[in-house]
Amino acid sequence: MHGVVMYAPGDVRVEDRPDPRIEQPTDAIIRLAATCVCGSDLWPYRGTDQLDGPAPMGHEYVGVVEEIGSQVKNVKPGDFVIGSFFASDNTCEICQAGYQSRCIHAELIGAIGTQAERARIPLADGTLVATPAMPDPDLIPSLLAASDVLGTGWFAAVAAAVKPGKTVAVVGDGAVGLLGVLAAKQLGAERIIAMSRHESRQQLARTFGATDIVTERGDDGVAIIKELTGGYGAHSVIEAVGTQESMMQAIRATRPGGHVGYVGVSHNVTLPGEELFFSGVHLHGGPAPVRRYLPELIDLIWQRQIEPGKVFDLRLPLADAADAYRAMDQRQAIKALLQP
Repeated sequence: MHGVVMYAPGDVRVEDRPDPRIEQPTDAIIRLAATCVCGSDLWPYRGTDQLDGPAPMGHEYVGVVEEIGSQVKNVKPGDFVIGSFFASDNTCEICQAGYQSRCIHAELIGAIGTQAERARIPLADGTLVATPAMPDPDLIPSLLAASDVLGTGWFAAVAAAVKPGKTVAVVGDGAVGLLGVLAAKQLGAERIIAMSRHESRQQLARTFGATDIVTERGDDGVAIIKELTGGYGAHSVIEAVGTQESMMQAIRATRPGGHVGYVGVSHNVTLPGEELFFSGVHLHGGPAPVRRYLPELIDLIWQRQIEPGKVFDLRLPLADAADAYRAMDQRQAIKALLQP
């Protein structure tokens, strides 16, 4: 089969990879209907994360089950399925508490690589969720978004305790931040402040429910948030970048007693203890337990109540994956969908 392999920063190739096979009785093999490039894939692409030799890429996926292991009961060949970027058994105590991304048996799908024509999905019963029927083609991008960026944005909003009547600020205007705006709207936020300097992303943020746009960053951005909220700060802040500046901006934009939901993959973030102590701010986040939300998100998409697939502003064949990475790296695209 064809699949994407990253050899070095900026060096992405589509080449022949071994066809996946059942390795454990809990595995399933799926044929990808769509996959995509994630913002987190840009960390190694830019050289920020170290590559340990050529690496298969991709952790977001939707497709049709082709084969199942002998112990798989919840999905069957022919099912159209969506799964999380972490495989989980969905039965351990951590999973049952709603944190499937930290399952004691978790496996990272990115190590398998789903920017490919086919993929092996471990722990299929706990990882994959089938749609009610074969989806209409126009629903596939939104279902793909549920595999990561929508589920991650949703978790960020939940972690930030977004509730009806609250004011929410979103730090980060990538796909996760934009879908954090969508999630905040669905969860009833009264005011949603998107922090963005890019017009196309500002427009999409407003489409998803943003009421205000702030272009300033850092402490200047914090000052605007305070000004918009009568000096208090936002009740809830979503942090969707993962840098020192974005984390501190999120904490400082939150009112005492408020909540920060952080889902940006952390890179060299350190928290000043004294400032955090006196902030009175709740912090919660990490790798999103996407599997917790998949049934609800699939239903919302299936009923056409939300359209998260709008974040895909570039669609290319899998063979052009290098162009997809380049476009996202240069901020010419919010998120690139790849068609195997």
